[in-house]
Amino acid sequence: MSSSTLDNNSAPQRHPSKRQAILATALELFVSQGFHGSSTAQIARQAGVATGTLFHHFASKEVLMNELFLSIKQEFAEDILLALQQIEQGAGNKQPQSLKAAAHTLWSRAIDWAIANPIKQRFFLIYSMSPELSLAVREHAMHSILGFISNLLTQGQHNGEIAPFPIALMLENCNGQYLASISFFTDHPQLGQDSDYRAASFELFWRSIKA
Repeated sequence: MSSSTLDNNSAPQRHPSKRQAILATALELFVSQGFHGSSTAQIARQAGVATGTLFHHFASKEVLMNELFLSIKQEFAEDILLALQQIEQGAGNKQPQSLKAAAHTLWSRAIDWAIANPIKQRFFLIYSMSPELSLAVREHAMHSILGFISNLLTQGQHNGEIAPFPIALMLENCNGQYLASISFFTDHPQLGQDSDYRAASFELFWRSIKA
């Protein structure tokens, strides 16, 4: 993947509304019809733009998929970071939360985000481990956009609270645990707000990473 693919998210766009319309339409079609079942012509038509406009913003359908994934992952990360900032601001002069308590807050926020964004949640379930995404994109999402999780894991290892396994492998495990939980809550939406199931989902996650 070229560096321009990663940089486009932060670069100013001349027609952000058209670009966002293309991304939103691609999201709906990739989830409902699959990547290979959705043509660029169909995406452009349903987004209300010319096919040339789509290719002006995204050089290919593969680039569109990669940037859609990164944009949703960025949205997800920003929401989780808000919860992390609230933890830090709320601490003040009080006794800081244990790492497990902080992780529980972030886990709950992540589950809430998935429940509040069902189509984006389904996109993650379908494509997070899909060959349709380049390795460079997956690694950028995991190690850059979600870099704060790496920092928390490293901090936990230094404190002896987190198992001393390779961080890259632990990140993949965390992602797999999260996908498994949101997959379950997708199949059983009535349990998404059940406190016992929510607590159990976190305990399964925590036991997989704790020292």
